[in-house]
Amino acid sequence: MKKLYAIVLSLALVLSLAACAEKTSVSQSASEVTKETPASAETKTETAEDKGLGIDKDIIVLYVNDVHCGIDDNLGYQDLVTVKNAYERLGHKVLLVDNGDAIQGDIVGTLSKGEAIINIMNEAGFDVAVPGNHEFDYGMERFLELTGKAKFPYVSCNFMDKDGKPVFDAYKIKEVSGVKIAFVGICTPKTITSSTPKYFMNDAGEYIYSFCQDESGEKLYEAVQSAVDAARAEGAQYVFALAHLGTEDDCAPWTSTDVILNTTGIDAVLDGHSHSVWQEERIKNKEGKEVILTSTGTKLANIGVLTLSNSGIIRTGLVDDKGETASVKATIDEVKAQNEELVNTVVAHTDVDLTITDPKTGERMVRSNETNLGDLCADAYRAMSGADIAFVNGGGVRVSIPAGDITYGDIIKVHPFGNQMCVIEATGAEILDALEMSAAKVPAEFGGFLHVSGLKYTIDTKVESTVVTDDSKIFVEVSGDRRVKDVFVGDEPIDPEKTYTLASHDYMLKNMGDGYSMFADNPVLQDCVMIDNQVLINYIVDVLGGNVGEDYKDPYGQGRITILE
Repeated sequence: MKKLYAIVLSLALVLSLAACAEKTSVSQSASEVTKETPASAETKTETAEDKGLGIDKDIIVLYVNDVHCGIDDNLGYQDLVTVKNAYERLGHKVLLVDNGDAIQGDIVGTLSKGEAIINIMNEAGFDVAVPGNHEFDYGMERFLELTGKAKFPYVSCNFMDKDGKPVFDAYKIKEVSGVKIAFVGICTPKTITSSTPKYFMNDAGEYIYSFCQDESGEKLYEAVQSAVDAARAEGAQYVFALAHLGTEDDCAPWTSTDVILNTTGIDAVLDGHSHSVWQEERIKNKEGKEVILTSTGTKLANIGVLTLSNSGIIRTGLVDDKGETASVKATIDEVKAQNEELVNTVVAHTDVDLTITDPKTGERMVRSNETNLGDLCADAYRAMSGADIAFVNGGGVRVSIPAGDITYGDIIKVHPFGNQMCVIEATGAEILDALEMSAAKVPAEFGGFLHVSGLKYTIDTKVESTVVTDDSKIFVEVSGDRRVKDVFVGDEPIDPEKTYTLASHDYMLKNMGDGYSMFADNPVLQDCVMIDNQVLINYIVDVLGGNVGEDYKDPYGQGRITILE
């Protein structure tokens, strides 16, 4: 029997026996697919306490999050369909849902502006999806166009238009074997700053979309509760949240845990955004009732499996082993063939590993520390533009490049967003504000952490950040002491009154990406003149002679940013 089919059989057995076992020990391997889960982890709704649901087989919800165009990374979409088919062969009714950030993050998304992924998801048979923040990276118009091509609905209770009305339905009720299950969509209120703020504005610079963001989190909680209550009133027996919220501190007060703690009526939260792996956590809601929290990681490292039994027991587990391909493979192969020749073209070489991670720990550091790849990308912007200073946000430098040949595909994976190089005029005071914004969360991660070229400076983490942002995490001011000190432009101390030329991409300089509002109205000297991955290729080929050498050998960079702990 095929490997994944055997896994499904094992998982079905484990979940069916869990209710009567004192403790079920299961690992994530080819023969056992869930972690140890005590029987007390069961979540049972009040509607199922007295009698069964009248179903012969468990209802299965398969869920994924943050696939980021990983069509055949780890497990692929073909394996996802294999799992779905296997459950259906066993007689189960199966629903398939996505928790955001599917269409962006790799070459296949960049070259098709998301459409290739929508085509694959259509072929795979998705039932419902929630927008992640990166669903908007090709622009609002493009995303709304893609939702029209999708054969499944997007849902969100807190993605609002200028009149405060949801852009999509807040929830979708699916009736399966007579059981009504509501899927409530929840987008992260960080979407505006973690995508491109300008995409949510009109031509006058006024916000015409919002995500119920406020510093207290109350607007989000109210939107979620309203959707849950409406779904229950419509007859939903179970409510599962399709959330793209995450659990990182940087997401507070809008984390999935925050939502659970401040609402009632949700049975399980299927989460995304922070790339966390949660098989089955249990968080008490506002009434003290346990709610399951689960998340599959990223790039299809796992497939989430939620089972709803006849007795009303909800369990969640993760499948993490590869198996046979499925019918969706033909669609994937067609997409890959169209791009293969281009992405495999060798464009340059590097003598050194160019990294976004700490070689000592393996932990990602590009969002909190200087790295050699961050230096290289910033240098590319400054060299190709001729500007005094260049910035590149750590969240825009996505993968490492190992020593050896560099292909076009490697470069696109580093810069997959399609941002374009711009040059503006900026005062020293504005640049200092930007550096302060960049340093506000150090040593914690921040996607807007700046890698620099033409600058050197120090961050004193003993000084508490006094950066003030608005409800959307957009920069307002620095209200007190500064963490950033000893800033030099070249060999000269920065002059707050002087005007410098600053290179970066449109995401930051024109569209307030990551909340950098201080440059939004500045004079633009070069406007969207070159796509970001072409900036990097041209720098390596034209300036470095096609080879990255010893100047970038230190994985921790060239000492441009000193962090005092």
